[in-house]
Amino acid sequence: MEEIFEEITRIQSRGGSAALGTVVQVKGSTPREVGSKILIKDDGSVLGSLGGGTLEATICREAITVLREGKAKMLHFDLTGEEAEADQMICGGEMDIFIEPILPQPVLYIFGAGHISRSLSKIAKMIGFRIIVIDDRTEFANPERFPEADEILAEDFSTVLPRLKINTSSCLAIVTRGHQFDEKVLEWALTTEARYIGMVGSKKKNEVIFTHLRSKGISNEMLERVHAPIGLDIGAETPEEIAVSIMAEIIKNRREREHTLKTPITS
Repeated sequence: MEEIFEEITRIQSRGGSAALGTVVQVKGSTPREVGSKILIKDDGSVLGSLGGGTLEATICREAITVLREGKAKMLHFDLTGEEAEADQMICGGEMDIFIEPILPQPVLYIFGAGHISRSLSKIAKMIGFRIIVIDDRTEFANPERFPEADEILAEDFSTVLPRLKINTSSCLAIVTRGHQFDEKVLEWALTTEARYIGMVGSKKKNEVIFTHLRSKGISNEMLERVHAPIGLDIGAETPEEIAVSIMAEIIKNRREREHTLKTPITS
């Protein structure tokens, strides 16, 4: 049991997902007792067992649905009938198994602690993101300006970047005070597995940065990952409106990815 919980911690730390099946009720003779668990990881591998056979195959199949939909599900198994006998699992009892999704909390890394960042932090927190603000100016990156932030790193970007643990559920918003800092952060960001990378600035400014990065060997394919100018085009002008457009784009990116996961693969 402890091994399963340790694996859940590892999965969440790297931004992965899994489904946890737990026996919540039994009646009569069953292969596992109440509290027994099985973990089905997003790569299809399994940790633990609830009895094997078609029972476990059904649990694993339903776990994929739970992961795709992000919604828990209760399964009932009758181990007294002909189907159970054919599977050599005629234990004479019944089992209820609760399958729940194990999903990482989305994290928004905000590079820069200016006016846009303040509004962005507030909106992202309301939506359920964990917020990490990074800026080298302590007069800007502090709890008074960002009371809702989970973590504030008031250090030089070069010092902080190597320590950040970015995974596939991470979103990066690059809204620093100057293009030289934007470029520094973007060059690093492109080496990560971040789900979303956005950079503030005009098309002209961003193209200058992209051209410089291409000269350093960064491919067009890598640069295509970047949402620049950052945010959906809603005609935003004020810092608050720009923050709304950024979060709208991040939400759109997340929902499109979820839709892709839910779409069945057909041959």
